[in-house]
Amino acid sequence: MPPKPTMRDVARIAGVSTMTVSRVLAQPAIVAEATRDRVHEAIAKLGYVPDMIASSLSSQKSGFIAAIVPTLNNINFAQTAEGLSDTLKMAGFQLLIGYTNYQLDEEESLVKTMLARRPEGIVLTGGHHTKATQQLLLAADIPVIEIWDLPKQPIGHAIGFSNLDVGMAMTSRLIERGHRRIAFLGPPESEPGFRDFRGDERLEGYHRALKQADLPTDLVIRHGSGPVSFTHGAESLTALLEHRKDVDAVFAVSDLSAVGAVMECQRRGIKVPDDVAIAGFGDFEIGSHIIPSLTTVHIDCIGIGERAGQLLLDLLSRTSIESADEHQVIDLGFELVERESTGMSAQQT
Repeated sequence: MPPKPTMRDVARIAGVSTMTVSRVLAQPAIVAEATRDRVHEAIAKLGYVPDMIASSLSSQKSGFIAAIVPTLNNINFAQTAEGLSDTLKMAGFQLLIGYTNYQLDEEESLVKTMLARRPEGIVLTGGHHTKATQQLLLAADIPVIEIWDLPKQPIGHAIGFSNLDVGMAMTSRLIERGHRRIAFLGPPESEPGFRDFRGDERLEGYHRALKQADLPTDLVIRHGSGPVSFTHGAESLTALLEHRKDVDAVFAVSDLSAVGAVMECQRRGIKVPDDVAIAGFGDFEIGSHIIPSLTTVHIDCIGIGERAGQLLLDLLSRTSIESADEHQVIDLGFELVERESTGMSAQQT
């Protein structure tokens, strides 16, 4: 077996010093493009794999950022991770991702595991955590960014939007369109430890909008197990109709549930939106292609990741004194997207 190529071998082939090779790997932006190209060509030719553990021990920097999301089957969180990863890798950072399945205890376990590997920053989805998780993060002395939420007291910094405002805005729009018996297909709550806090906040917004309009708030279905899916939506609508048949609109916690509800209506011969209007959340691609197309709420998922990545890079470039700046809470807002499932024609969207 041939000997494993070393950094010195790469430097010899590229005609540069080993220090230059190290800079190309750790801080590519400070090395001339032509030199970077020669080093990368040498790396490819030799099949050289950098020893990142040794590098982190010598530099006291790991070169990676940790990110924790609720689930891997949701394209919105995948897009956020994509925006975060693309922004960070331009500065030479790698992203390590874990998922919690909406369970705070699992998040706590992941935080412990990730902090043991010395990330240079950590990104968490949401603003609800166990006390142990909060203590671990406060003691870690690294940048912490909470995304997809706007916690009142962030651990470090926050980038997201108000899920409560989302719930109020969509429900209010359905009321404006004349609906009075509006149901909510909420996140499941049957599994031990499972909790979709962002979905719960949208549900709270739904309640507030109905109360302000003096309309009934008893049409809430929390069915099945999480995370939500097309099946969740179909089964939730079935459970709803078994108890109440006078519903004239449905607001689902996710587009996945909303699409499942639309398909269940079609199986039952219920016309959408003539018999019942349906709206979702998340602006999944399928929502614009089903018939009728789905009214939803658009979130800049990639933008959340990009802003989180940019903020991390900014924080990591500051001195310890500068890092003591007041915590940033960045509201990226949201957009109601009205389509055929609530009575908007294709020409009106």
